[in-house]
Amino acid sequence: MIYSLNGKIIKKAIDSVVIECNGVGYSCRCSLNTLAACEAVGAEQMLLTHMHVTDNAVELFGFCDEQEKSCFEMLISVSGVGPKGALAVLSSLSPQTFALSVAAEDTASFRGIKGVGAKTASRIILELKDKLKKQAGDLGNLSDIVIPKTGNNSKNSNAGEAVAALCVLGFSQTEAVHAVAGLSSDLSAQDMIKSALKSLSSLK
Repeated sequence: MIYSLNGKIIKKAIDSVVIECNGVGYSCRCSLNTLAACEAVGAEQMLLTHMHVTDNAVELFGFCDEQEKSCFEMLISVSGVGPKGALAVLSSLSPQTFALSVAAEDTASFRGIKGVGAKTASRIILELKDKLKKQAGDLGNLSDIVIPKTGNNSKNSNAGEAVAALCVLGFSQTEAVHAVAGLSSDLSAQDMIKSALKSLSSLK
């Protein structure tokens, strides 16, 4: 299994990048977000990778960070969503927006993504939300743990959505709860996720 590549970019295309490592060029299919984050041809680049093996092909997919890779791997676990569909989603949505959309059951966020219709969007949310509940426990209880009762259910709900979204991004329940626990209850779920990601990244 190839976990990552670190070498010189020798080619960039509209949906892939080729990285040369020790004289061997590895082609990685990437989302538009990762391609935008990559350096120019001739520069050094490190990408995390996922190797996808089928009866007909072996493909490498490259990611600029752990969060996008985690989202990709969760997406391809959904029935009917292959690597091409997963890249389409991650080309349109950042990992943070994707995670929040799943946690908030927001199918509208997937509208307009090529190859992802209403049924597929609903399936993504249904299957990943279910996995989320198994991983993070009951979201209502998590909200109570993260932010004490304030009399405003929406604020407690924001905390629960933020914790759930962080779990989608690959963080453990404990990491997510601790990262959100110290945040202001006045923040939106999106702002909670952004702030929590900053604090979690500083611990890596």
